[in-house]
Amino acid sequence: MDHTIQSLLLLASNVTEAPTHADQAAGRGWQVILVTLLCSLLAQSVKIVNKFFRTGKLDLRMMAKTGGMPSSHSSCTVGMAVSVGLIEGFNSVSFAIALCLAFIVMYDAAGVRRTVGLQAKVLNQMMEELFSEHPRLSSERIMEFLGHTPFEVLVGAALGSVIAWAFNIWVVAAGF
Repeated sequence: MDHTIQSLLLLASNVTEAPTHADQAAGRGWQVILVTLLCSLLAQSVKIVNKFFRTGKLDLRMMAKTGGMPSSHSSCTVGMAVSVGLIEGFNSVSFAIALCLAFIVMYDAAGVRRTVGLQAKVLNQMMEELFSEHPRLSSERIMEFLGHTPFEVLVGAALGSVIAWAFNIWVVAAGF
């Protein structure tokens, strides 16, 4: 009987306490997903607008292309990490994992993928020179623009951070 009363008192005290950080963070995974998608969408949209002002042509195919300013990979992974940090805390394991993933993606975008793009450019030039007498062979090209400059990666990361912060302010203010 004593144990039952203690359990009821403990249950009643938990109901009247203010929600903890964990309670507030619960159910906000949707925010991380939306921020990640929004970051990617906005970064790709910036590429379309940039190309429109440079060429005067609206090229919606840019939504699916890699490379260019800003890096959408950097934007969405940093946006995801910042969003997780704002929800779970910047000292949480979840934030550490998301940030490490963002660093790997940004390193890949500016390092490995950029190098592959430059190598493709050299290979295309070699194919043109070596097989110039064979139009079929010299016309086949490897995609050259795969990666990002470090500046494009940095701008993408900054864009993702700003979007995550702004979205979080909106979510908190709206009481979601």
